[in-house]
Amino acid sequence: MRKKTLRLVYPEWHGGVNSNYVFGSRLLAHIAPPSNTDEIVQIEVATDFDAPVAAVDGVDFGGVILNTIKQTRDVLNKKNPDRVIVFGGDCSVSQVPFDYLSGKYGDTMGILWFDAHPDMANVQYTSHFHEMTLSNLLGQNPQSELTKTYHPVAKERVLLAGLIEERLRPLDMACKNLNLKIASPEELQKSSSSIHEWIQLEGIRYLAVHWDLDVLSPVDFRSIYPAEPYTNPEEFPAAVGRMRLQEVKRVLKDASEVAEIVGLSITEHLPWDAFNLRKTLSEISIFEP
Repeated sequence: MRKKTLRLVYPEWHGGVNSNYVFGSRLLAHIAPPSNTDEIVQIEVATDFDAPVAAVDGVDFGGVILNTIKQTRDVLNKKNPDRVIVFGGDCSVSQVPFDYLSGKYGDTMGILWFDAHPDMANVQYTSHFHEMTLSNLLGQNPQSELTKTYHPVAKERVLLAGLIEERLRPLDMACKNLNLKIASPEELQKSSSSIHEWIQLEGIRYLAVHWDLDVLSPVDFRSIYPAEPYTNPEEFPAAVGRMRLQEVKRVLKDASEVAEIVGLSITEHLPWDAFNLRKTLSEISIFEP
């Protein structure tokens, strides 16, 4: 029987307080290889970019985010897909789909987290929801309806791929305190063996892959935050990715030989040329309504 794949266009931006993620998400859905079988669902996200920032349980835009979380959970429960592809949006778009997949596949599912940052914070360190996503999925923040997940993943079944360890900040250190498995960019540049070994050791049959595009080097891939025109990546205030697009592809292809990828969440797509061209065109008279 053919497995049912659901594609979610999930232009969440409140978690990173960056409205550019909306257009980035929608463009991602157009860039992705087309399918005649996958169902596509648009997650409705509030786009009043001038709305005041109201915090709930220590999270900026918490009330708006919670409404979107409930909407997404309802969609997944109603559609009941076997596999989910998410076109984000900030990193928080992985929370509900991966929690759903964890409920479906249980202890046979692992999370492969491609990111230059671990997203392991809590409200003691940040009010930005996208910096808490992985810690929420690990069940570390159950005190709020916003951050609670219903099918937490065991720490042994999480691997951080491409993390820049030497640039970890205080808000990131939970990944070290929990002793999460880490594969550095340099390690993955050589081979995918550490991913294979982890999958086999933990008995993982299914994978949910979070791919924050900022795991990539701005020299190799230009549609990420540190690649904004006239920005010096060496002066960027957070870790800058060091992986190449072809390396991520190879790791994912190698991983899919030993486990089935049932979730893929692509996040933080910032196509600067498209943003700037659109803004320029909007200021030319022929485009005025």
